[in-house]
Amino acid sequence: MHLALALLIAAPPPVAGVLHVLQSTVSLHSVAVSRDGMRVAWMEKVQTPDGPAADESLLYVQELAGGRPRRITAGRGGKAHDEDEPAFSPDGQSLAFLSDAARAHQPQLYVANLRSGAVRQVTRVTGHLEQPRFSPDGKSIAVLYIEGGADERGPLMPASRQTGLVHPETKEQRLALVPADGKGTLRPVSPADLFVYEYDWRPDGGAFAATAAHGSGEDNWWFAQLYTFDAKSGAARVVHKPAFQICEPTFSPDGKRIAFIEGLMSDAGVNGGDVFVMPAEGGEPRDVTPGFRGSPSTLHWIKPAEIVFGLQIEGDSAFGSVPADASAEPRILWRGSESIHSHWAVGAAFSADGAVSAGIRESFSQPPEVVAGGLGQWRQVTQRNARLKSPAGEARSIRWKSDDFDVQGWLLAPREAAAAKAPMVVIVHGGPASAVRPGWIDQALLLASQGYYVFLPNPRGSFGQGEAFTRANVKDFGYGDLGDILRGVDAVVAGAAVDPARIGIYGHSYGGYMTMWAVTQTDRFRAAVASAGIVNWQSYYGQNRIDQWMIPYFGKTVYDDPDVYARSSPITFIKRSKTPTLVLHGERDAEVPLPQGYEFWHALRTLGVETQLVVYGDEGHHIRQPVHVRDRTERIVGWFDSHLKPQAAN
Repeated sequence: MHLALALLIAAPPPVAGVLHVLQSTVSLHSVAVSRDGMRVAWMEKVQTPDGPAADESLLYVQELAGGRPRRITAGRGGKAHDEDEPAFSPDGQSLAFLSDAARAHQPQLYVANLRSGAVRQVTRVTGHLEQPRFSPDGKSIAVLYIEGGADERGPLMPASRQTGLVHPETKEQRLALVPADGKGTLRPVSPADLFVYEYDWRPDGGAFAATAAHGSGEDNWWFAQLYTFDAKSGAARVVHKPAFQICEPTFSPDGKRIAFIEGLMSDAGVNGGDVFVMPAEGGEPRDVTPGFRGSPSTLHWIKPAEIVFGLQIEGDSAFGSVPADASAEPRILWRGSESIHSHWAVGAAFSADGAVSAGIRESFSQPPEVVAGGLGQWRQVTQRNARLKSPAGEARSIRWKSDDFDVQGWLLAPREAAAAKAPMVVIVHGGPASAVRPGWIDQALLLASQGYYVFLPNPRGSFGQGEAFTRANVKDFGYGDLGDILRGVDAVVAGAAVDPARIGIYGHSYGGYMTMWAVTQTDRFRAAVASAGIVNWQSYYGQNRIDQWMIPYFGKTVYDDPDVYARSSPITFIKRSKTPTLVLHGERDAEVPLPQGYEFWHALRTLGVETQLVVYGDEGHHIRQPVHVRDRTERIVGWFDSHLKPQAAN
């Protein structure tokens, strides 16, 4: 058979068609369960013909005993708004949520009466609101509030342009209270000089446990401390200064102890570490999961003597439990090769007795849906994506040895088996403290649909194998983790129909850095795509707006130890680069500023290496505009096709 005819017969589906299917996925998030376990609420992202609308979400509530989903909204006439973060009242009959129905891009707090359907507005502020939660008696609602900061959207969104005299500006996020009946104004509780990130009500309603820091909220999360705040006076007290990062402050049912997760974390909201317990009044915290080969990410203190936690084990999602006094080892309650989450981290919403849990379930083969039921006994609540079928083939977990570590990753096969060995693209995750779990991952599914094996490794520095593994790349960016990836490639080639001469590498953020680093260290990859990557850690330190995340990893600032930054910078070894590389970047990226991409592209072009640079206007760290998403995707596939696939004979 002629090569041209063989290629025609095995031609993959058009990229635009697969992308359209993937972009039609209904995005689900912010799952909540009533304390009695009778009903569940969730948010859905509104879809448009060109992809998801950036600022519109729909809120639904459903009785778990039966019935159909019921939309709850602060708007009129069925118009969609940005509505998010549902929170049930203690009796389960009311639902607090945020909506910009009164004015676009200005969230306000609303409360819906689930019996009558009436919705009342309880705040009228100018500023940013998030994380609403009812008090234990249901009479008030706590919320995090940035006065005058309605447009505060975090470092992943397009950065504001700075012109004229540039000076640091700090807007503190405060914990505030408002009467649930709307007959009162919002009252800040926490001190005015603290930025509060997370909080939990004490069960008697008299105080809060919270993580907070002085200074810019975006930049100082990595040095947050554990506080308690008095609910009436606002008196603040530091009860723990962590060695690393902390999250998930959680009171015990009797209010006498606080649990939290502490560990090395590179991104706020992307959690992993050990579980600690300490007296609420202060004292020495106790690690109740020391040496545990997994990464707890969410906490649920349901029973007085036992803490339930969501976690990652290698590439799996799981739930475990541990005695609060550390009298026994943690035990796994459920584990599966899929993702169970409410936001990013593994976790679920729980009823008061823990009998009912709910979250979003997805895998490489199943699109996201809301599920609810007993832990591990979930039934599907929604059918929002039932029509979608995965465009990829089988996924399997791969394990290999690298130095003293047992490393894990996922291998996604092409939809159609090739007559000969197929090309492969390695996708390196961001972070670095993160991990790939099975999920409806657009880029991986799309590449698999185009005839590629897709390898998604979780090298050292990732979550899923305990704190020692996560900390193994401190002061060693690019060295041990690239070694893990290359040995993983060897393991895949040895056991799958992958052509070792046609392997590419792609990554975004830290994955973009690893791509830039890889092409300066090895000629193993025939093509590369670096998205929002870091080429020069020294210049990056002074360019990005969240530089504090680097200190736990590099040990010191770049001004105190420039050599450790240079040692891991691709620009230091740039003359070794020979691999054709496509460089992609958002114009207004605050987390990895555009000069990083430009510097890498400029160096490759000067050295005569095949390269292209594409800058997406008015985009931040995440590319969101549908037209840019399509262009970016088509360029990635086109780049790999042109370098990893044989061309048809004339």
